[in-house]
Amino acid sequence: MVSSEIDLPADYVDLLEALRARITGARIQAQRTVNTLVIELYWSLGKDILARQTSQGWGTGVIRRLAADLAVSFPDMKGLSYRNLQYMTAMVRAWGAAENVPQVVAHLRWGHIRMILDKAATGEERDWYAAAAVQHGWSRNVLLNMMMNQSMERTGTAPSNFTRQLAAPDSELAQQMAKDPYNFEFLGLSGEVAERDLENALTSRITETLRELGPGFSFVGRQVHFDVDGDDYYVALLFFHIEQLRYVVIELKRIRLPFS
Repeated sequence: MVSSEIDLPADYVDLLEALRARITGARIQAQRTVNTLVIELYWSLGKDILARQTSQGWGTGVIRRLAADLAVSFPDMKGLSYRNLQYMTAMVRAWGAAENVPQVVAHLRWGHIRMILDKAATGEERDWYAAAAVQHGWSRNVLLNMMMNQSMERTGTAPSNFTRQLAAPDSELAQQMAKDPYNFEFLGLSGEVAERDLENALTSRITETLRELGPGFSFVGRQVHFDVDGDDYYVALLFFHIEQLRYVVIELKRIRLPFS
């Protein structure tokens, strides 16, 4: 047990925090390195199996036997199942234009890769979600939510005047933050809803709201007061986009659409 009566040097706390940060960083780097090595291994296995499927007509029976024999040789490894071997070949088929595993794929966890292979309908979707998951550090649950909500299709497609009001590249950055449309079905609201009720629902389910807005958003406040040349303004919802270092204002307005 460490005694609390010891007279510590003046710089002890600073050194302790520095060492903690260094150790944490080294552990994260080690995990990333191990993960990359695992994905590179899976790529090489998938590549060899796929080559034999193509040249020798290997069927499911041979691959099942291969999985069983590998499981006997490496009983402590959980990633050599028949199903995983299938995913390994699917990974190579999906990104097989590269000789080696693409860098963005190597930085993904295996569960992320499997999910992208299952859910992405096109090569463009695979590449977009793989890159976004690496860039934003999405967990597997967040990745699934983004794919189910079709974030790629809706990001940057909302109508706006960004290109007229902002100079490039600011207009492009602002455009990337917007979706069309947003999906707030998780609020459970139906029929006509008052603006304040919608505001209350969005803030009470702030985790789901941030997830729907997309990566990089943090919640600042509601009904935030601004004084502009002596006039008072109140912003319904104010967010800050961490990556783009800008505030995002959301004003809730009820619009009655005409019947067609």
